[in-house]
Amino acid sequence: MVINADYYEALGFFRAEPIFLFGFVAMLIQGAIMTCCLHFLTPEGATIRLGLIVSLGFGLFLSSYISFASPAKYAVPSIWEWIAVELSVSTIQFIAFGIALGFIHSRFKAKTRSKLKQAL
Repeated sequence: MVINADYYEALGFFRAEPIFLFGFVAMLIQGAIMTCCLHFLTPEGATIRLGLIVSLGFGLFLSSYISFASPAKYAVPSIWEWIAVELSVSTIQFIAFGIALGFIHSRFKAKTRSKLKQAL
């Protein structure tokens, strides 16, 4: 909402001062769900590639609602502009998170493996 502030402001139905805590809580919940799914799908350990696959899968699921159902319910100035903005923001968000998710899990696996070797 910071990068596209003028666009969102022109829509007329957003708060003047967004409640960032709610957005942060939503991201924590989504991250926890994706982390659990990645862990259950790849019990031997994750990679950045697998993190991207899980994140993009969830991103496609979530952004389909935001990008297509929302402009069907709300009177947005331009449906195609809404779709373009929301799809691009979702793509950037979920690619970045997928890389982070895979990196964190692969690093955690490496640390756990080395601690296990030291303990044995």
